[in-house]
This record gives sequence, structure tokens and C-alpha cells, in this order.
Amino acid sequence: MAGHGARGRSGGRPTLEEVAARAGVGRGTVSRVINGSPRVSDATRAAVEAAVAELGYVPNTAARALAANRTDAIAMVVPEPETRFFAEPYFSDILKGVGAQLSDTEMQLLLIFAGSDRERRRLAQYLAAHRVDGVLLVSVHADDPLPDLLSQLEIPAVISGPRSERETLPSVDSDNYGGGRSAVEHLIERGRARIATITGRLDVYGAQRRVVGYREALVDAGREVDERLIVPGDFTEEGGRRAMKELLARCPDLDAVFVESDVMASGARQVLREAGRRIPDDVALVGYDDSAIARHMDPPLTSVRQPIVEMGRAMIDLLLDEIADRRPAVSRGLERRQVVLPTELVARDSS
Repeated sequence: MAGHGARGRSGGRPTLEEVAARAGVGRGTVSRVINGSPRVSDATRAAVEAAVAELGYVPNTAARALAANRTDAIAMVVPEPETRFFAEPYFSDILKGVGAQLSDTEMQLLLIFAGSDRERRRLAQYLAAHRVDGVLLVSVHADDPLPDLLSQLEIPAVISGPRSERETLPSVDSDNYGGGRSAVEHLIERGRARIATITGRLDVYGAQRRVVGYREALVDAGREVDERLIVPGDFTEEGGRRAMKELLARCPDLDAVFVESDVMASGARQVLREAGRRIPDDVALVGYDDSAIARHMDPPLTSVRQPIVEMGRAMIDLLLDEIADRRPAVSRGLERRQVVLPTELVARDSS
């Protein structure tokens, strides 16, 4: 029976109408069963499911998506060069969380880099054609035009980390302020007197918040904030080297450095060793992200753990909510739309 039923009366794929005829119900009832609607009796659901099995009917998801004005695809857009994406564990961990959360859905994930003006123009054309149902924006700087473009196009979007405290798009972030503060409090508890910091790019709101945490931890401990001990970096290994050289030139008596990414910390460590500074005896070192880099450094790096994989999962949850709702976030207010996950200091031998 099932072998004969695998082809419809026309000799091609079984149709929705043929399933309805076999089950003795209407076409709309079959559609409701296939889409998981609760508005169907158990007996009717059983009859439809039996007919689907006998005929070998396979739902045409592409046609369903087209009818619903959906593409069943989302884009993860990274406005950075590809080299940075593959060099920093942060991005692969976000991608891991996104992929894991999407695995139980029918959504396809597109990874798009938009690090150059040409790539941004091409992306704008692609998005304007509404070829995706939603967008995840990862590593966005304050002046990036992409979030505003998405708002204009009314494409559901979620951003990894707000651009400012006035962010209008739904966002998922970690507690950057708390992470920066805990790093400095740890170094103070270890008896360090001259605590420097190498910041991330300060056009990134999360990096700004880490610096605020650094400053306030010092002030609350009765310390003065010495601006010479604050040097901007750019989240790259070379940026960490450059900033560490500048710090040693400015303040050769520093005895601790909070480096606001593990990648930069690896560059800073090289410079300290070249300068004959022992870690942690002469200079204690704390990083940020608690990536594989931190665990494999010599000595192993104390670092602030961000729940990066969980952030990727939370971004998908928010985006699927946005796609289901489809009203602009501003019109709904911002309740539950700004998700902040906790950070945790992981102490190792570098401090």
C-alpha cells in the first residue's frame, strides 16, 4: 500500500489535495495538521497523519515560505574583515551558539562579511531585496550605518552588544561593566599598586563599559585614576603589543595590566617578556573572554569569562521572536529586548 502511495494520481509527488481526499477532510485541515495547529481533533490529526504516511507526502517548505512571504533564512552579518573573524575566538563561539540554537528549526544561516565599503554596498542591495527573514549583527561600531539601514527596511534584527545606552534595536550582551570591575578588584586584592589597562576599540560600547568598570573599581578602592595608565587597543594581537610598549614607556613602574581581550593580552605578554618583566612576579596580567588562548598561554591567563556561546543562543531566541512579531522594536517598547548575561572572573597563574 505505502509503496504504491508514494506517487500521486498524476504520477508525480503526492499533493495536499490527495492527502485531504485520502483522509476525508478539507485541504485547510491538512495544512493545519502539518503546521502543528492545536485547532484539530485527535481523531482528525490521526487520519491526516495516516494519509501522509500512506502517500509518502512531503510538505513543500519552499512553497510554504513563499506563501508566507518568508525565506526561511537569516544572515549573520560581521562588519569586520574576514581575517579578524577567523583570528578571534569570540566570533567562532558566537557562531557556535547561533548554530546550536538554529539546529531545531528549518532556518538556514548565511554568514556575511561587510568589512569594506564595497561589501557594505553589496550587502545593502542584498538586504533591500528582502532575501532573508532577519539579521544578526555581530561586532558593530558606534558609527556603523547597518543598524539604521535594517530599521529603514523593517528587517527584524538583533545586535550583539548595544551601540550606546540608547540602543533601539534588540540586543544581547554580557556585563562588560561588571567584568571590567571584577578584573581590577582582583588585582587590588592581590596587592597590585599601579594597575594599567589596554582597552578595546572605544567606538564599541562594550569596550567603553569595561573602562568604566576599571575606573570605578579604582575610585571605590580609594585609588586615583592615572590617565597615563589607560591606553587604547583594537582587540588585535598587534594592538596589544603596541599598547603594552606605550604603557612601559609611560609608566615603567606599573605592576599589573588589565587587557580587555585575550588576543591583545597575548601580544602584551610578548612585550613584557621581551622587556624582561616576569609574569606575575613583576607584572600581573588579566585578560578578557576566557578563550582557549587564555588557557594555553604560559603562564595560563587569568581572564573574565563571557558566556559567548550562550549569547549566540540568546540572539537567535530574540531574533525568532522578532520575526514572529515583525513589528518594529520601537513600536513595542524595549521590554525584555536588551538581554545582559553575567560575566565571571577565572583566576589563573598570570595574576
